[in-house]
Amino acid sequence: MRGVVLAGGSGSRLLPLTKVTNKHLLPVWNKPMIYYPLETLRGMGITEILIVTGGDSSGDFLKLLGNGNEFGIKLYYAYQEGEGGIADALKLAEGFVDDSKYDSKFIVMLGDNIIRGSLLSFASNFKCQPSGAKILLKEVNDPSRFGVANITNGIITDIIEKPKDPISPYAVTGIYGYDRSVFDFIKTLKPSERGELEITDVNRYYMQQGKLTYEIWEDFWSDAGTFESLALASKYIKELYNG
Repeated sequence: MRGVVLAGGSGSRLLPLTKVTNKHLLPVWNKPMIYYPLETLRGMGITEILIVTGGDSSGDFLKLLGNGNEFGIKLYYAYQEGEGGIADALKLAEGFVDDSKYDSKFIVMLGDNIIRGSLLSFASNFKCQPSGAKILLKEVNDPSRFGVANITNGIITDIIEKPKDPISPYAVTGIYGYDRSVFDFIKTLKPSERGELEITDVNRYYMQQGKLTYEIWEDFWSDAGTFESLALASKYIKELYNG
C-alpha cells in the first residue's frame, strides 16, 4: 500500500510559534514532528508516501526531507490551498493513489501524530479487509478534543466531532485506512459549520455503510497540536530514548 501524511493547516493552537513555520516542522524532543509519522508508515512496510502541506512554509518540507532517501522511502508532495479541512487535504491524494501499482487501499496519518510501537498488524489487517475503512482508536482523558467513537457490541455506532459531552473515552486518532471510494464520497461533502470538509463525516459514511472497522491502541499515542500535547509527546520521547 501507499501512505499519505496530511501536514497542512494553520496550527492556530500553537501560535505564535506557527507564525513563522508550519506546525509539523516544530521539534518533538530531538526531531522535527514530521519525522514521526514517516517512521510509523515505514514501520508498516509503506515506502511510497505523499505529503500534503500548504502555506508559506511548504517549500521547507522539501528542504528538510528531499526525496525521502534518507528515510528509506520515496516521497511525493502536494499543495493544499487555503484551510479546507482534513478531508479537503485528503482529496489531493486521489491521483497519487490511482497512479500506483499497489493495492488501491492506502493508509493516512495526520502529521502531528506521535505513536510508540509498530502498526504493521493494523496495516495488514486493513489490507485483508475486502473494502471500506479502518480507524485506530485510543482511550484518552480529554476526548472532547477529538472525534469520539461510541462502540456497542463491538461495532462503532456513532462518531461525534469534538463533543462537549463525550459519549465515550475513545478518541479517533489521526490514523486511518481507506479504500479508493473515499474520493468519490469526499466530492459529495459539504463544508461543516467550521467551513471545513470534516474527516468525521468521511468516517461516518463508512460506518453507515457497515464498512468501518477499528482497533484500539493500548500503547503510547498523542497528537502534538497543542502546547500541552506537544510538551507531553516531547517528554515521552525524551524518556523513551534516555531511559
